Amino acid sequence: MKAQMIDGKLIAQGIKGELKNKVEVLKRQGITPGLAVILVGENAASQVYVSNKKKACEYVGIKSFSYELPAETSEKEVLDLVETLNQDANVHGILVQLPIPKHMDEQKVILKIDPAKDVDGFHPQNVGALSIGLKGLVSCTPAGVIELLKRSHIEIQGSHCVVVGRSNIVGKPVSLLLLREHATVTICHSRTKDLEGVLKQADIVIAAVGIPKFIKGSMLKSNAVVIDVGINRDENGKLCGDVDFESCVNIASHITPVPGGVGPMTIAMLMHNCVLAATTQEGATN
Repeated sequence: MKAQMIDGKLIAQGIKGELKNKVEVLKRQGITPGLAVILVGENAASQVYVSNKKKACEYVGIKSFSYELPAETSEKEVLDLVETLNQDANVHGILVQLPIPKHMDEQKVILKIDPAKDVDGFHPQNVGALSIGLKGLVSCTPAGVIELLKRSHIEIQGSHCVVVGRSNIVGKPVSLLLLREHATVTICHSRTKDLEGVLKQADIVIAAVGIPKFIKGSMLKSNAVVIDVGINRDENGKLCGDVDFESCVNIASHITPVPGGVGPMTIAMLMHNCVLAATTQEGATN
């Protein structure tokens, strides 16, 4: 039995369609959500992301403000720009595209963003809200993983979810979101003993470890659901995930491809956060 493919592109398109309708409602109330994206330096992958974000904004009806700065821009200039955008009523969401050049302190830049405009969900205030179950902006990739599961009608409640990876961007927040959905959650990482033994118990596997084709089919329980968050290049330079797709596709019940799985969801959830931030800041009904 081949696994059912979870089509992230299709699900993301559905979410963007819903958001487009919400934005039309907001515009009738005189509110146009605005997203400011700051890109420092010439990182090719970041440039692709930023261009995809602009396209998504255009589709949904969000006004996009773009700041593309040279790599030698000083940290102070970036912090000053963030402060200006914090004060700008037309900007409801601020995103600093990571990674930023080495001479800047990433944490300092994230801390400068107004938590109400932190559409990446990286500010400690939003991370703290997530950990104790309060409302806040949730980081986009973990939120996208949850939406993929829900919209594919996969039961999270009571399931044993194994998250491989403990980063602040995916591993930790996705674990908290799964707990919020009443899953039993195990977090594994490079120092986990008997990773295969733990994976064999998983109903749902979230792979976010950053190692190409790390999770093999032989490590999975039959009919496990596999969500691959990784984006890597294999030995031939071809895009691949953290999951060895070929060996897992005949064992899993559902699986996400790379590309076309989690990736499109990240941008859809960024649009969601931007619309939510605008609605909250403007006290709008939506």
